[in-house]
Amino acid sequence: MAAGPGLLWRAREYVDRSARQSPARLALGVFALVIAGITALLQMPFATADGEPAPLVDALFTATSATTVTGLVVVPTGEYWSGWGLAVILVAIKIGGLGVMTLASLLGMAVSRRIGLTQRLLVSSETKVTRLGEVGSLVRTVIITSTVLEVAIALVLFPRLLVHGEPPGTAAWHALFYAVSAFNNAGFVPTPEGLAPFVSDWWMLLPIIVGVFIGSLGFPVILNVAHHLRAPGRWSLHSKLTITTSVGLVVFGSVVVAAFEWTNPGTFQPLDGGGTILASLFAGVMPRSGGFSTVDVGQMHEGTWLLLDALMFVGGGSASTAGGIKVTTLAVMLLAIVAEGRGDRDVEAFGRRIPRETLQVAIAVGFISATIVLIASLLLLAMTGLTLDRVLFEVISAFATCGLSTGITADLPTPAKYVLVVLMFIGRTGTMTLAAALALRNRRRVIRYPEERPIIG
Repeated sequence: MAAGPGLLWRAREYVDRSARQSPARLALGVFALVIAGITALLQMPFATADGEPAPLVDALFTATSATTVTGLVVVPTGEYWSGWGLAVILVAIKIGGLGVMTLASLLGMAVSRRIGLTQRLLVSSETKVTRLGEVGSLVRTVIITSTVLEVAIALVLFPRLLVHGEPPGTAAWHALFYAVSAFNNAGFVPTPEGLAPFVSDWWMLLPIIVGVFIGSLGFPVILNVAHHLRAPGRWSLHSKLTITTSVGLVVFGSVVVAAFEWTNPGTFQPLDGGGTILASLFAGVMPRSGGFSTVDVGQMHEGTWLLLDALMFVGGGSASTAGGIKVTTLAVMLLAIVAEGRGDRDVEAFGRRIPRETLQVAIAVGFISATIVLIASLLLLAMTGLTLDRVLFEVISAFATCGLSTGITADLPTPAKYVLVVLMFIGRTGTMTLAAALALRNRRRVIRYPEERPIIG
């Protein structure tokens, strides 16, 4: 009788110790194990529509894309996989989304144990969890919060799918799938035609837009805003930076996409005014890591691709289901540029001073991420012979775990698919573990070298 609780206690102690001593190893190990398990399930005959086992590269790619909540596919999801296969993919999306928020919060708590009292209080005010021993409480809160939001989105989508002629059982299943995929920024669709038939349908697309946007904000922001819903002045600096930067990027992206695609006969031109506005808003939100599309991305102008590259590379909020370098990274670097232009010694926002160490981490994350994208792009250019614009789009989409594609993923050679698999894994686990590792490496030196300023520019 005591073996069960004892085993559970030892497992909890192991997780607690791993999160404290090696949070990066914990994140990498958990995600690798989940991907391996999902790959094995997708290779079972019951997972495919024709009953034939899926090739390893297709199963691994799909498992990685689902677990890292990316959305890139090498086979048509709604046609190739059976109902059981879609259920496995949905479970992988749910585990991946929960894992990202939970592990990112654990990394934040690990960092908070190694910084000063003031900063620790700021961190605890955002996460509402101050001790690594409260892992169970954190996980329960994340599960409850995400599930409530997903069910709410599904309940809004369900009647609309009924109106479109789907049977009640099918409508309920598709509503749930879209809701989970939207909140977790996964971009998977359960039907062959996807969301293209709903390109002008506000009732269908607006809940998905809201779900993707909220999911991209991150668990600390969602919880912090929920605790102080009627008092925005008490929101944490992280919440204020994440929300303002996210809204700004959505507005900017939507307006510029509309300007580029308004007269494009392959995308927006056939739509009426309301449909064009909705399609522009949808296209402005999805690069945050949503990955859904209502028009053929492959038919968009090259200028639009370049804009989407930039938006995907930034991604969403920290400790969220979104990928990219994160909006707070961009915000901190922009604030530093403004401070430098004004001649200010401190980087400030919303009445708070941002530590210099935070800027250093932001620069490191941005530079290393750009280097990874560069290396992966060179590899795919050598393997495929495709043009740079399409390769860069695919690489950034994989690294930022976004899922948008110009249509080349399924036709890539097998080695290139494995490159994208590695890229999705790095993009999901790499940025948060890198940021935590850099934040934890805080060496104190008694002797410091004399200061001398090199010439810049």
